[in-house]
Amino acid sequence: MEHKHIYDENGKQLCCTPQEGKIYKDAGAKKLVEEDVCCAPKKKKEQHQHSDDDGHDHGETDKTAFQMFLPAIISLLLLLTGIALDNYIKPEWFKDWVRIVWYGVAYLPVGLPVLKEAFESIKQGDVFSEFFLMSIATIGAFIIGEFPEGVAVMLFYAVGEVFQTLAVSRAKTNIKALLDQRPDEVTIIENNQPKKIKAAEAKIGDIIQLKSGEKLALDGELISDSASFNTAALTGESKPDSKNKGETVLAGMINMNSVALVKVNTAYEDSKLSKILELVQNATAQKAPTELFIRKFARIYTPIVVALAVLICIVPYFFVDDYVFRDWLYRALIFLVISCPCALVISIPLGYFGGIGAASRNGILFKGSNFLDKIAEIQNVVMDKTGTMTEGVFKVQDVTIKEGFDKDEILQLVNVVESKSTHPVATAVHEFVGEINNSINLEDTEEIAGHGLKARANGKEILVGNFKLLDKFKIGYDVDPSKIVYTVIAIAYDGKFAGFITIADRIKDDAKQAVEKLHSLNVKATMLSGDKTTVVKYVAEQIGIDNAFGDLLPEDKVNKVKEIKARNESVAFVGDGVNDAPVVALSDVGIAMGGLGSDATIETADVVIQDDKPSKIPMAINIGKKTKRIVWQNIILAFVVKAIVLVLGAGGLATMWEAVFADVGVALIAILNAVRIQRMKF
Repeated sequence: MEHKHIYDENGKQLCCTPQEGKIYKDAGAKKLVEEDVCCAPKKKKEQHQHSDDDGHDHGETDKTAFQMFLPAIISLLLLLTGIALDNYIKPEWFKDWVRIVWYGVAYLPVGLPVLKEAFESIKQGDVFSEFFLMSIATIGAFIIGEFPEGVAVMLFYAVGEVFQTLAVSRAKTNIKALLDQRPDEVTIIENNQPKKIKAAEAKIGDIIQLKSGEKLALDGELISDSASFNTAALTGESKPDSKNKGETVLAGMINMNSVALVKVNTAYEDSKLSKILELVQNATAQKAPTELFIRKFARIYTPIVVALAVLICIVPYFFVDDYVFRDWLYRALIFLVISCPCALVISIPLGYFGGIGAASRNGILFKGSNFLDKIAEIQNVVMDKTGTMTEGVFKVQDVTIKEGFDKDEILQLVNVVESKSTHPVATAVHEFVGEINNSINLEDTEEIAGHGLKARANGKEILVGNFKLLDKFKIGYDVDPSKIVYTVIAIAYDGKFAGFITIADRIKDDAKQAVEKLHSLNVKATMLSGDKTTVVKYVAEQIGIDNAFGDLLPEDKVNKVKEIKARNESVAFVGDGVNDAPVVALSDVGIAMGGLGSDATIETADVVIQDDKPSKIPMAINIGKKTKRIVWQNIILAFVVKAIVLVLGAGGLATMWEAVFADVGVALIAILNAVRIQRMKF
């Protein structure tokens, strides 16, 4: 099966399913990905090849680390034996063609794969690949009689390749774990009998039987009385989550106790987990500017260095009196080995990939490495209040009914009127008052946007909403709304002020800690909300937010964010990603809180925090900062070491051994530095 991937100018894959393997296009490591998921799912062990534009074949392999190192071990033993025969034992027979054959055999296990890759790269039109550079340098070493050095260069290069492969595989573990979260089969109840079917064949309305320890494959509604689930696959935390009958349960959750029954309400391909997997699979297709620059730089840099190597070999002939071709060719070969861009083209994508993996492990999903870069530079975090810094679950705090009105009657009327609304406040009223009195007949019910509800009951007009609603209908009242710190439901009945109900939303446990950490990162916090100003100010004071604004419409939020951007400061907006779409579009980074609660958040936000915790906001910024720091450490290390050894090599002061360190050594140091991020605590 031959297949050619197509990419746009930003490196984003336009066909199949984009996957992280593309990042390593010029990495110089064959079979970096042990399991290729770049196309449609395959059965285990099924082999396939791609004529991808990197010239690599990404077939599956079951090789152990020992098997991967075996060619290098064979070459090393033959090389060490050859060096011993050359310098210590010195037998008569070890010379001329015997010596050439010995080192040739030592070269083949590590050299043949590279020569093959060089040939394949040239066929693909990529002449100046690192395979080509290493092939020229080592063959050149053989031509001038430096057999041990030729073998050593290729040997260390091959060892570096294996370490790169292992490092990439390790970096992928966190993300690949997500790809294995969805079961292939489910047990459904059909005619009162359990029946196993393919998960993809389950239909909306099917009843899934989930035994203790089993993982749910599709989103659904719990129809058992209660159940406890491990949500680690979705949130990164294994803390049990108890669900009651009628509540939503999601694909990837693991049943922790007795058998549970779940009614499927979402198609297999539309489940929350499917959307998360798609997000993860696409994440590494979105390249950071640094990453794109390095890829473009390598394409220009390598041909220039090859040209310089040719000039180093030839030009001195015209200016040096005691010119010896062999000496200058040796210098040119050293120059070529040093010029290999391996350290840059593998360690930089690996650093970003490690950052995405570390974030995924903590329940934070980045839609691309470019957002790791952006979030690292954020100066302002602008956040919504309800559902972001507060639980979004309202509860009635107090009921004040004026004299002359029957408290129970008014509450029953309010309960019936609020039943026509889907606002969380209506739910709070219903939970407080209880069952709706169906004997009350409402007429002419009207919702007045931004104010509340108006209706007629028992032939009298009733108004339920904010105090602006009462102002609109010229209803007088004897309280000062600005003195009430909670959300207020004002009530008017038969043209008179009847009283009010106060409702409060609980602040999340880690909200204050999140703001403190933002301040420690020199990030300013601003709260924008449509809730009343007194409530917003109160919440802001409790958790230490710098600036807070209430009574805002969506367009007001946009204007506030524009004011911040007008100061040339970067902004991340944290909200639900749906109601605040205009602000999300305007911000530099859109962060969705409670990614499990809304499909649209996953689709619209740049970063999704899956477990709804505000403390993950500074954690995401911190991951971005540390990832960027590691990437730049690698860039500086590679350039400085290569520049020093290039100059020494051109001047004849560096040997092939220094060249090997400048290439493979620096690459390995950069890789080890890049994978550090996966062990960090944030």
